[in-house]
Amino acid sequence: MRVIAGRFGGRTLHAPPGRAVRPTSDRVKEAIFSMLGPLDGAHVLDLFAGSGALGIEALSRGATAAVCVDIAPRAVVTIRANADALGAELTVSRRDAIAYLADAAARGLRYDLVFLDPPYAKAVDLGPALSAALDPLLAPGARVVAESDRRAPLELTLPLRTERRYGDTLVRMHGE
Repeated sequence: MRVIAGRFGGRTLHAPPGRAVRPTSDRVKEAIFSMLGPLDGAHVLDLFAGSGALGIEALSRGATAAVCVDIAPRAVVTIRANADALGAELTVSRRDAIAYLADAAARGLRYDLVFLDPPYAKAVDLGPALSAALDPLLAPGARVVAESDRRAPLELTLPLRTERRYGDTLVRMHGE
């Protein structure tokens, strides 16, 4: 796994040990960032971050700030190690995604771009709670990129902009 483009382009990233994390393939990551276009100045939230690859890729491509959230201790250690190895400045939070969103809303935080890549087995059940919790955190013109299994998609109530399939992976971009 690597950073595809930008100031960290070509650098290697590591995934947390074990089978619990399913890193986004380089092919899917490249497609996502092609759809997104320029990210200059964006504030990014990477929920269910795993290795932090999406948040780090966003920083590499010009985002101003990134927050990576994951509840798994191994994932948090891996995200920090990946960021440190690159010299990437990002915030890492070991929290449940919904709890993080509630706290961020209470603090008045806003994001321009949110990545959602929950465990595929939990995606179907998370849609309503994520939709409700994300709404107050989205800056004007914000986009939400959701990755899930095409057979059990993450269904958000946010407006759908586009949808693409890559094998068994379904990528949906939401936003106004």
